Amino acid sequence: ADCFRQTVAAEGWRGLWRGGAPAVQRAALVNLGELATYDQAKRAILSTGLTGGDNLWAHTGSSVCSGFFASLVSVPADVVKTRMMSQDASQPLYRSSLDCLLKSVRAEGLGAMYKGFFPTWARLGPWQLVFWTSYEHMRKTCDLGGF
Repeated sequence: ADCFRQTVAAEGWRGLWRGGAPAVQRAALVNLGELATYDQAKRAILSTGLTGGDNLWAHTGSSVCSGFFASLVSVPADVVKTRMMSQDASQPLYRSSLDCLLKSVRAEGLGAMYKGFFPTWARLGPWQLVFWTSYEHMRKTCDLGGF
């Protein structure tokens, strides 16, 4: 409650929403990475025959791939989001997410956009594993088909 009051006092009501747009952009990229990758990874894994069929091993491998690509596409947005939300509201360094991205890459190189990649993957990986294996179990239980 004190943080809420201090933010409103220092930055006004708009201060509560600072960084909202970058947070939405990051969330969209996480979902894009995980949803666009899982079924493709599963198809590729199943085509090798290494897992012995559509089972927990195939789902685990597909989940790992999904978490990796979700991290790959979302970490730059996460870096931008963090920088946008951390900047001084009275003297902002960046006008927009794109401005932050371009200034950061120019000043620090492309590698700066992947700071925190492994911790992000370490966080998203277990989430993907639980989510997708649960999803597959529910799909089979409800006989929702699939491939």
